[in-house]
Amino acid sequence: MSDHVSGRDPIRLSPQTLLIERHWNAMVRQRQLYTIGGIVVLCIALGASVWFANETNAGKFFDRLPYLFDFFIDMQPRDWFEPWRALFDLPSPYDDGSLKYNYPVGRVYLVGSLYVPEYFYKMVETLNIALLSTLVGFTFGFLFCFAAARNLGVSPWLRFIVRRVMEILRAFPEIVIAGFFLAIFSLGPIPAILAVSIHTIGALGKLFFEVVENADMKAEEGLRAVGATWMERVRYAIVPQIMPNFMSYFLLRFEINVRASTILGAVGAGGIGEQLRLSITRGHDAKTIAIIFLLFCTIVAVDQFSAWLRKRLVGAQSFSFTQ
Repeated sequence: MSDHVSGRDPIRLSPQTLLIERHWNAMVRQRQLYTIGGIVVLCIALGASVWFANETNAGKFFDRLPYLFDFFIDMQPRDWFEPWRALFDLPSPYDDGSLKYNYPVGRVYLVGSLYVPEYFYKMVETLNIALLSTLVGFTFGFLFCFAAARNLGVSPWLRFIVRRVMEILRAFPEIVIAGFFLAIFSLGPIPAILAVSIHTIGALGKLFFEVVENADMKAEEGLRAVGATWMERVRYAIVPQIMPNFMSYFLLRFEINVRASTILGAVGAGGIGEQLRLSITRGHDAKTIAIIFLLFCTIVAVDQFSAWLRKRLVGAQSFSFTQ
């Protein structure tokens, strides 16, 4: 604080006020010191991590960094209409009998000559994996979350067991779980569905029971006072106020699972990811660009649809700002 105000006489502060001012200044200096120290530690940790990654990388990251764009230059197609031909299974003027330009090889015929282009069909397969896995994860996460919440009077032993089960389910990445199921069920979408579903149960279950624990318990206390059962209290007091958050997490998880299903496809679990891996490893530039473009459009479409549906479920008034 300043001892002078606009040329007036000095303001005499009481000993108590001076003590408060000194304590405040000490706290400010301490906070600044902690902030600077945290930034320094973060920079050191980041630099050490980058150095360690570069030293353990087979190709030396920094040595290969100048060649970063060589892959994209080499992937350039012979003409820029070729990715569109690959995407829609149109005949290519460069067809030499190889798989590089043989686009109709993966067509899925519906009726007669009516067919679905291969990449669109594979993209639908990926979306199907993600949607089914998200529905399974939502269902079991919904059932588990009430047993895991502290504020619903569930047995501590049951709560402990349910929480540990959900921790185990989300402890391993989807690709690790998929590798286990691939060894059992062989290649195809089934291992991907199982892997993504298992991880989604654990992830959504944790998010759901945290929402339940933050719910307003006044309605639940009122129902308990009139003799309602545990199921009735959950059904009529808890579920109505938490469902908007549950649906928001469901839509968010669906977007995440679309990406996860694509990655799992690259290891043989079906979907568009498998086609992307094959096109990259075989050097099919036009097919690679077509699949990347389709993936980008799909992710944007899923994101926009999720935002629209979330707005419809929660209410447009929740997204409007009043002055």
